[in-house]
Amino acid sequence: GLLTTITRDYDRISMHGVRTALLEQQAESIGLPLIKVFISAKSSNEEYAAAMTEVLTRLKAQGINRVAFGDIWLEDVRRYREDNMAKVGMTGLFPLWGKGSAWVMETFIKLGFRAITTCVDTHVLDGKFSGRIIDRRFLAELPPGTDPAGEKGEFHSFVFGGPIFTRDIQFKAGETVLRDNRFHYCDLLTRESNK
Repeated sequence: GLLTTITRDYDRISMHGVRTALLEQQAESIGLPLIKVFISAKSSNEEYAAAMTEVLTRLKAQGINRVAFGDIWLEDVRRYREDNMAKVGMTGLFPLWGKGSAWVMETFIKLGFRAITTCVDTHVLDGKFSGRIIDRRFLAELPPGTDPAGEKGEFHSFVFGGPIFTRDIQFKAGETVLRDNRFHYCDLLTRESNK
């Protein structure tokens, strides 16, 4: 299954800002069940951990023992995940660990995956990087010192197509907005509803 946090107040993927309707289409196209962990808009680390523990405990009771994460090289993030998994008797799987961000992004593009940035941290990147397709041109234009996979939170994205999808997710780029005087979001609208 696919496991992600949803900000209950906005009905969107936490930090990414992607509407739940698009997330549901993504999971359906990939053919995996979607497991949602709900948190509030001003969630603390304690609230996040409690919500995640509740869902992981339920999954553990169903016989699931491992959760895969897309982390590439941040040791503190991996340690945090491993510590939290251990509390519920589960282990983490890190298939991209140590591969290097440049390799991950080159492989991602080479395999035919397609993604768009949905949130940019303007303390690191110009807001104009929000709402852009992630391709070789995008990577070439990133300022020096920017992790090409956004591993340090420089940007977040939505994958809308690729070899594991039965169909591309249809969306329209909507308005862009700056939140908390820092995060530049590009709203993605579903094609069916335009909202």
